[in-house]
Amino acid sequence: MHTMATGCALLVLALGAGAAMAQDAAPQAQDSYYVAARQALKARLIETPRTGPAKNVILFIGDGMGVSTLTAARILAGQRLGVDGESYSLTMDTLPYTALVRTYAHDAQVPDSAPTATAMTTGVKTRNDIIGLNQHAAVDDCAGSRDKSVRTLFEMAEAAGLSTGVVSTARITHATPAAAYAHSANRDWENDSELPAKAKAEGCIDIARQMIEWPAGNGFEVMLGGGRAQFLPADQADVEDASAKGLRRDGRDLVSDWRKANPKGAYVWNAKGFDAVDPAEVTKLLGLFQRDHMTYEGERAADPGGEPSLADMTAKAIAMLQRSPQGYVLMVEAGRVDHAHHEGLAGRALEEAIALDAAVKRALAMVNLDETLVVVTADHSHGLTISGYPKRGNPILGTVQGQSGKVAKAPDGKAYTTLSYATGPGGVDGPRADPATIDTTAPDYRQPALVLSRSAAHSGEDIALRAIGPQAHLLQGTIEQNLIFHVMAHALGGQVAREAQVAGAID
Repeated sequence: MHTMATGCALLVLALGAGAAMAQDAAPQAQDSYYVAARQALKARLIETPRTGPAKNVILFIGDGMGVSTLTAARILAGQRLGVDGESYSLTMDTLPYTALVRTYAHDAQVPDSAPTATAMTTGVKTRNDIIGLNQHAAVDDCAGSRDKSVRTLFEMAEAAGLSTGVVSTARITHATPAAAYAHSANRDWENDSELPAKAKAEGCIDIARQMIEWPAGNGFEVMLGGGRAQFLPADQADVEDASAKGLRRDGRDLVSDWRKANPKGAYVWNAKGFDAVDPAEVTKLLGLFQRDHMTYEGERAADPGGEPSLADMTAKAIAMLQRSPQGYVLMVEAGRVDHAHHEGLAGRALEEAIALDAAVKRALAMVNLDETLVVVTADHSHGLTISGYPKRGNPILGTVQGQSGKVAKAPDGKAYTTLSYATGPGGVDGPRADPATIDTTAPDYRQPALVLSRSAAHSGEDIALRAIGPQAHLLQGTIEQNLIFHVMAHALGGQVAREAQVAGAID
């Protein structure tokens, strides 16, 4: 039994311990960074995984949108808003689950978009330049590809009665969107004029025809992107440019074929027609807004026919697809991130990434996250670097200024930009220009490259993935790219998961 003296001693010790704890609080406890990190910890502690099934899946892909692109885009977006770009958050930054994704192809350390998109849509890795075929297929081997097709998530979804859609700012027959529906021994076989005579004789058909004649379920409900010329005959003038013709040599007008097969559907080629589409009335929607790829976001307002933004196309697609009581699967690709990088146009690439983020934001505002799995990722990275010790707040598209405010100079006495490429058309064979004398923030300024090449090359480092919604917690850690398919199929459950099991996706 405690005596009164013992009790008093314990009370004194307790009070002393409390005072000691207060005195021992970290001296940085009131620091703004410290407080913000504590708040971030609290948010993570209450984050609860959604472990139920998903009715819908939306897969956002920034083509060529590597981690350096994400970082630079975040900074540029913040700086354009007049806030601190380094600490600014894009919408995709706020998603609770993140993974690093290994992107190598079956035959390559550094992949192209064909095998990487195939990995995400079918669950298998394959070879560079190949779409919708397994690792045993060979490039350009039409006859040998016959027994090597793999089913896509979109084909499985259609078989289960779900609605499907693909949105892209690239040609809708380009590698990434084509991976939703096509099976081709060469990603370049987009129209029949690209098919070699041998492949034609062996019965292979081009990617545009595969899209229009897609036999899965009742076909795509929504297809929006560029690439009109892939669908039109060579003697037909383009609706926006009478001097330009279609690319098909078989005489087929695939747009006309689609319209005949979908009398209650709508075909649109400009912003006016797109805006007039009522998602509650139209059963199917095909939009082909450019003869080739859609214009860069920064040039979209000047397009004569007018083009919807990626966010607008995403919103229209969701509005149509969410009418399905069974659910839907939607791919949204910012295809021109990659194209701008290939041209060495970092500013345009960052604008395209910001446009994708706007589409993600619009989608999140429209969907129920208790029943919709949203995945935001890339197919591969690009050789963009951020370097040079620029001070905080230095324009991300500018030349490097150190903490002193002085322009940093290389040993040749010239300034250099924060952003540069490993390879690309911005390289020089001889003395380089001084970027301090050039407007490096101009939309068509080509960032310097170490090695001069016609086109900047992809890079092979891991890319980032962000996710939210049912089963999103499964997309964490360092993962193989083809796991993304398996998680999406698992999340959808039901017939899609069973179909995936039949296809060898789930044991």
